[in-house]
Amino acid sequence: MTCAVRYYTKTGNTKKLADAIAKVVGVEALPISTPVTEKVDLLFLGNSYYAFSIDPEVRAFVASLDKEKVGKIVNFGTAALLNSTYKKVKAVADKSGIPMHEKEFHCKGEFNGIHKGKPDEEDLKAAAEFARNIIA
Repeated sequence: MTCAVRYYTKTGNTKKLADAIAKVVGVEALPISTPVTEKVDLLFLGNSYYAFSIDPEVRAFVASLDKEKVGKIVNFGTAALLNSTYKKVKAVADKSGIPMHEKEFHCKGEFNGIHKGKPDEEDLKAAAEFARNIIA
């Protein structure tokens, strides 16, 4: 199974998860500014809520994906207040014709002193275990 990991972060929290996931799937975690040029079965996509939605850069990235190159998107991310970005990412992925994996990983992320130290080592271990289970 071939995988890629891309992420968008403003605080560094989602990058921490991306790095933990990438280590498990055997690739480098790259920012969404790096296009997916190779054919992959799974694209692990890290993102978060910013102003109650996914960032416009994430929307543009997902919209730009080639359905001939990306088999399925696996959503993961962090957030201080809101939880899953799954529905927001899926809405864009659906328009691109790329299916979403039904499972996702989400944990709290530190922002302006809220959830200090998150994601922590336990969160990173949980993200790694999530990735192991997805590719198993």
